Amino acid sequence: MAGYRGSLLLLGFMFVIMAYYQWDMLPQKRAERIHQRQELRKQSLREMCADEEAFPEGKRGLDDMSNKELENLIVDDKHGIIYCYIPKVGCTSWKRVFYVLKQGEPYPDPMSIEGEMVHVPNMVPLLNSFPRTEMKAKLKHYTKFLFVRDPFVRLISAYRDKFLMNNTYFYENFGQKILGLYGNQSAPQFSSSIRPSFYNFIQYLVDPRTEMKEPFEPHWRQMHRLCHPCLIKYDFVGHQETLQEDAEHILKTLMLEDNIKFPPPSENMTSSTSVLDWFRTVPLEDRRKLYKIYEKDFKLFGYKKPSELLDG
Repeated sequence: MAGYRGSLLLLGFMFVIMAYYQWDMLPQKRAERIHQRQELRKQSLREMCADEEAFPEGKRGLDDMSNKELENLIVDDKHGIIYCYIPKVGCTSWKRVFYVLKQGEPYPDPMSIEGEMVHVPNMVPLLNSFPRTEMKAKLKHYTKFLFVRDPFVRLISAYRDKFLMNNTYFYENFGQKILGLYGNQSAPQFSSSIRPSFYNFIQYLVDPRTEMKEPFEPHWRQMHRLCHPCLIKYDFVGHQETLQEDAEHILKTLMLEDNIKFPPPSENMTSSTSVLDWFRTVPLEDRRKLYKIYEKDFKLFGYKKPSELLDG
């Protein structure tokens, strides 16, 4: 009996040691997984950008870009980082982080900062506010990162946020026009009960006349047109689909993981599993036109072509 108990104790001790070893290795395994994922994402970017016929902007340089084209790049000089924000890809959370970094230590909790406030101009320092020589130096030496998202899921998120949430600005500047052109009804003044359908929104995007007057609004402008990944060599490419893990890795790299907690994602976040449902009202021809508009985003950032939406 004593030998049996001794064996049990030994087995228990070995189990504890193994469990501790596995627990101790978790951060290392996570870091390796993130590193491998990053290499794949950056390799995909390099390969796509090398195709000068498909991505001719790869031949351009910073000198060819206007300050307007660089308006989405946020800078933190203390930590030597540049972040290119893309609307509907966790940008409110990242702007909160950059805002608290600007405040200095002890850093406030990013979640204590009003989301609307960080979108006010000049609340976070932009790269294009610096002289050209400084901009070049920062782009060369700072760590640069961006976050991207499945292009169609991002469009659904933009539609939900700007047209279903009683947003007066977007209704008056876009919704009324969309209803008048594609909704077969006169566009009344703002009303919480009247809004363009998702199909109306897609009709607006695939209509060639839309961009003849002005570029797409940033919430639905193609991601590569906001962040120029064939011109700017990003050190880290985060995905909305792995937002928390990617964000925590960046904060850890900056040795800020103990000081700043990245804001959790919205509980109402648009899911990639609902894409088919949203597109049921959109005819096949318009789905294919839409894919052509966002095809570069799919290819550059490694998102699978949504064949289930595009095959007849």
